[in-house]
Amino acid sequence: MPEPAATAPGGTAAGPGRVLVAVYAVFALAAGARAAVQLATRFDEAPVAYLLSALAAAVYVVATVALARGGRRVALVAIVVELVGVLVVGVLSLVDRAAFPDETVWSAFGRGYGFVPLVLPVLGLLWLRHLGRTAPGTPAGPGR
Repeated sequence: MPEPAATAPGGTAAGPGRVLVAVYAVFALAAGARAAVQLATRFDEAPVAYLLSALAAAVYVVATVALARGGRRVALVAIVVELVGVLVVGVLSLVDRAAFPDETVWSAFGRGYGFVPLVLPVLGLLWLRHLGRTAPGTPAGPGR
């Protein structure tokens, strides 16, 4: 039986990509569960923060599925959105604390999650870049 594109050699979920997919899946679950509880029980306390946590969860789900299935372009878009989100929300949550009465996944650059939300998109982008350089038919060398 042929190997799926994602787990084939050079696929997005092969080798270290498996760990990346697993971490994204854990964050999708954690952010989604957190947002669901917050939205269901305390929405009126900090709606922007809780909706941002739900957005983060959705982005993590898209990135997880795209990386697991080998969708490099979709994964790239999701990871860039994630990085922009964590940077913008990180800055805003420190500059205007009143706008964020409760934390989101991306508040203070993911401080509540050990800064993994800040590091994860960087690792994702580096992984996709690595795959682009080692794709079949792509010349590998110092200039590439």
